[in-house]
Amino acid sequence: GLFYPPDPSSRGSCFIGGNLANNSGGPKAVKYGVTREYVLNLEVVLASGEVIETGANVLKNSTGYSLTHLMIGSEGTLGIITKAVLKLLPLPQQNVLMLVPFKSAREACEAVSAVFHAGIVPSAMEFMERDAIDWILAFDTDIRVEVFDEQAHLLIELDGNNLQQLQEEAEKLVGVLTDFDIGEILYAEDDTQKQVLWRMRRRVAEAVKSNSVYKEEDTVVPRYQLPQLLDGIKAIGAIYGFRSVCYGHAGDGNLHVNIIRGELSEAFWNNELKTAIRELFELVKSLGGTISGEHGIGLVQKEYMDIMFPEHHLALFRSIKQAFDPNNILNPGKIIPALT
Repeated sequence: GLFYPPDPSSRGSCFIGGNLANNSGGPKAVKYGVTREYVLNLEVVLASGEVIETGANVLKNSTGYSLTHLMIGSEGTLGIITKAVLKLLPLPQQNVLMLVPFKSAREACEAVSAVFHAGIVPSAMEFMERDAIDWILAFDTDIRVEVFDEQAHLLIELDGNNLQQLQEEAEKLVGVLTDFDIGEILYAEDDTQKQVLWRMRRRVAEAVKSNSVYKEEDTVVPRYQLPQLLDGIKAIGAIYGFRSVCYGHAGDGNLHVNIIRGELSEAFWNNELKTAIRELFELVKSLGGTISGEHGIGLVQKEYMDIMFPEHHLALFRSIKQAFDPNNILNPGKIIPALT
């Protein structure tokens, strides 16, 4: 009867350790927050072999620096997590799920902020543009959703324990959405239909992968900036000649940008595309965002960390790494770019 809210798309194959190392999020983060909000204490093996606890098994703790939060999202570079004490919530007993089609992808992004301005906090609010929908319907023929001239969809969930209240909130939500150019809203009538709609969203990445080699960039901006982000992504794609498919957790401004290889040359893909990605990340920063919402940095993104942080900030990261791992034996070479 309890509930662990972090809900990454890799559910079924991921583990708590990976959730901790990457500070995983997923669709429920818009209402409930990410992994970091649900960790009270960790047991960690340090590079020296010493074992520490980073926190305490209590709901409040202001004793010393928060090593728990430092470890979460550190991608295995500071220590090896061997135990975790998690906070759980009562499981919501009811939910309402709807798929909302928009004639304009930009308007779908604009609607996200409007919903929150109306005082409505969905438990999930997912964005899928037209190509993502088309590819998933071709990839998984068991999913049947009629798509006409709509250019994007929002998958919106409300949860709680009082179904009547949820239905009233859903009516208020629809009132907000009718200010935009939308098609006919699909309401999930039962658990089976809800599972189908969630399956459609969760399998988008697999559908994209089945069509082409791609690079996925995990951008996140304040949600009111989503329209500007989407416009900028498409403009950069037009300049550099690449196609992109966008989807993600619109409710918290987290947009996954899939850059499609398609017919692009190997030289462009391996070299010139980096210039376009750097321009994309500079756009993200200018909109008040950052270059990873939930996928982490690893090897692939570390060359762009200078966009987000000046050298003195990166030096702090290096000094933390040095303090925890002086011999550089824990997942070396990740996250922090070398001095140039």
